[in-house]
Amino acid sequence: METQTQPSAFVNWGGHHVKLTWFSKVYPEDLSKVTSVHGFCLEDGKVLLVQLKERGFDFPGGHVERGETPEEAFHREAYEEGYVRGEICYLGMIEVSHEENPLFDPNGRYPLVGYQLFYRMDVMERLPFGREHESVTRIWVEPAEMPYVIKDHDLAMIALNEATEIRNSIAE
Repeated sequence: METQTQPSAFVNWGGHHVKLTWFSKVYPEDLSKVTSVHGFCLEDGKVLLVQLKERGFDFPGGHVERGETPEEAFHREAYEEGYVRGEICYLGMIEVSHEENPLFDPNGRYPLVGYQLFYRMDVMERLPFGREHESVTRIWVEPAEMPYVIKDHDLAMIALNEATEIRNSIAE
């Protein structure tokens, strides 16, 4: 991995002390350690948020299913949760490290060090919202309003800033 200092944070996920580190534009060498994909779906300068039944508002994302590439998984998640389709661009990844987590289960679902991949989607098609999966509604939010709608770690906001910077540079 890169030697320069990367933004990182510790989070408490269900009592687990987990270190998160953001790597801009770095793609993992070992895709078997990709635990999930997430992204920011942009339309007319606004970001799509979906209200998930168990977690409140969040941006679309989820686990990679067997036989899927991470890109296919993000397209599927954006459709299943937000009913949108579009073109995607890879932003980077969050390294999820349990190396300092005393509760880590080496026989559990997640690797000691795994990766969450982040994408930006330029929405090309907004379909009728069907509520067939885990989301109950969708809203479109100004990027500056995101911290008031969702309570996520700072690294997700760094990824959002990169997504909107790319979007702004395309529009210029």
